[in-house]
Amino acid sequence: MNLLYSNDRKAEYPASWYAATANSVDRFPALCKDETADVCVVGAGYTGLSAALHLAEAGLNVVLLEAHRVGFGASGRNGGQLGSAQRMDQEDLERLVGNDDAAKLWDLAEDAKDLVKSLIAKHQINCDLKPGVAVLGLSAGEQQDLHEHAAHLSGRYGYNQIELLDETAGHALCPSPSYRGGYLDMGAAHLHPLNFALGLAQAAVKAGVRIFEGTEVTGIDEGQPAKVQTANGTVSADHVILACNGYLGDLNRNVASRVMPINNFIAATEPLGADAARVLTQDVAVADTKFVVNYFRLSADGRLLFGGGESYGYRFPADIAAKVRKPMTEIFPHLHDVKIDYAWGGTLAITMRRMPYLTRVAPNILSASGYSGHGVGTATHAGQLMAMAVQGQAEGFDTMARVPALPFPGGPALRSPLLVLAMTWFALRDRLGV
Repeated sequence: MNLLYSNDRKAEYPASWYAATANSVDRFPALCKDETADVCVVGAGYTGLSAALHLAEAGLNVVLLEAHRVGFGASGRNGGQLGSAQRMDQEDLERLVGNDDAAKLWDLAEDAKDLVKSLIAKHQINCDLKPGVAVLGLSAGEQQDLHEHAAHLSGRYGYNQIELLDETAGHALCPSPSYRGGYLDMGAAHLHPLNFALGLAQAAVKAGVRIFEGTEVTGIDEGQPAKVQTANGTVSADHVILACNGYLGDLNRNVASRVMPINNFIAATEPLGADAARVLTQDVAVADTKFVVNYFRLSADGRLLFGGGESYGYRFPADIAAKVRKPMTEIFPHLHDVKIDYAWGGTLAITMRRMPYLTRVAPNILSASGYSGHGVGTATHAGQLMAMAVQGQAEGFDTMARVPALPFPGGPALRSPLLVLAMTWFALRDRLGV
């Protein structure tokens, strides 16, 4: 089954709050004839849009192909959190790759945040960018772990934009009875993810990128030039960038063996009015310490946007609102009967170590994917790193690519059932609080 069409209508955004409040952008045409380019980018999420924009600004001729719409996938459906650091904790990275490369990875992660903020400012993208992401624990032990982590970031990396929250301060910020404190990172941020993607697309077009929507890539013939095949035309390009994330399908089995598509879900309540203060007292986003993370924030019109619950098959559940309501009411019991106006799912991609997988598929074909829920900054930055690598400046790309990437046991054929078993175990641990 093709994930591109398992849960969505071709070339249509899902019925999300993001789509309902998206900035107006005209459709781009479908590819209808053969084209040539310096670079062909496959996938118009953050990775592909950023790569195309940076390449075009450097003077290269770029074609960008998207099976559905710009920002259709995880880039237009996610929680909108621009987090600090890499997805793997710095302490774990230090043990995995050593202090020198861990420091480089920290700097790259800071570059990723700065890149998103600078692109929004430079191109005047209207996407409700706001500072602040809190990370909250569900026990006193998790609060202590978070405080020690913040101290490590301050002591080793000089990162001093974190405010520690004890239980009282945590409840003052987020009045949920579930949380026991943590920290507030004011260097992190949150935004309207689809409008960010649409803004990148408009900037790319102004820079000269040719975008084709409703154009599924069916195969790639490696060579010089490479041939990117679609139903109605072929793009011949000196370089190809794969920016498909959870929708890669069979385009490359090496990448597919290390990158696993999973589904995640978000609900948007009705506007809460005065009750919004019983959710958050500041305009910040929150993520918690569960393995299957709960993440939430208030929208510009006072709704709770709450993400929670995962699935590992091809199909979304029949009642997404019910799936999200369960974790939402565990965190906010007083919202047990609140009306949910929008509920949607999205397909993202994870890796075994939760670090993105950047690789050279061939001498002239690069790929980046597997952002593991940390893609707003990391994916945007990966696109820039691949654009630089195409131009011969590969230091940042190579640093990311050096992170050891384990294949999922059994490769693409068995990764899904084995992951279900693993995730079921971790979900049980979350419920038992161990």
